[in-house]
Amino acid sequence: MRGVAVLLVLLIGTSGFAALCSQAARVQQADSARLPVVVQPGAPGKPSKTLPPTSRATLPPRSQADVEFMQGMIMHHAQAVEMTALIPSHTENRDLRLLGARISHSQSDEIKFMKHWLAARGEPTSIPAKGMAGMDMSGDSMALMPGMLTAEQMEALRKAKGTGFDQLFLTGMIQHHNGALTMVKDLFDTAGAGQDAEMFGFATDVDTGQRAEIKIMQSMLGENSSGEKR
Repeated sequence: MRGVAVLLVLLIGTSGFAALCSQAARVQQADSARLPVVVQPGAPGKPSKTLPPTSRATLPPRSQADVEFMQGMIMHHAQAVEMTALIPSHTENRDLRLLGARISHSQSDEIKFMKHWLAARGEPTSIPAKGMAGMDMSGDSMALMPGMLTAEQMEALRKAKGTGFDQLFLTGMIQHHNGALTMVKDLFDTAGAGQDAEMFGFATDVDTGQRAEIKIMQSMLGENSSGEKR
């Protein structure tokens, strides 16, 4: 009888352990089925990649290129806002006034975002003097980022009125926007840069938004040159 009792205990223990293992396997399978699909966004114009379900989301450390991009883009946006500030006193073109208000509002908001991004990471919001070495400088002692108007171009814009102003503003802002696209491309072409989640989203939005505005301005230039719309 004693041997039978021992055998029963062993059988019960073995079946219980087997049941526990089976339950653990089912839980593991259920967890695997619930694992989210991990998608890594591609750079503008590039396809996204589906990563293994076991991938873990980690924010890579920011690169110096990220910091310099934000600092440079603050300066870049500031000149665009300065250009749009001339519109109310220099032209009666309603479409240009609406476009200028849109550019001024969006880029002013983006400047606030970029300053916050830098401050949150303990970085200065302007390019340090040593970072300006070798950069083109205007009469205002401002380093020129890609596409920015020179002091001479800005002065010509300030002096123009009416249709002459419209033409200079549109050609100048297209040049300005193309420069921003170059800055975004340079960022994503730099190894390890543009991977911060906020940085990636912001730079992608800049690329998309400014491409759309370039098309609008090119259309407006065509209308102005033909004299069909004012």
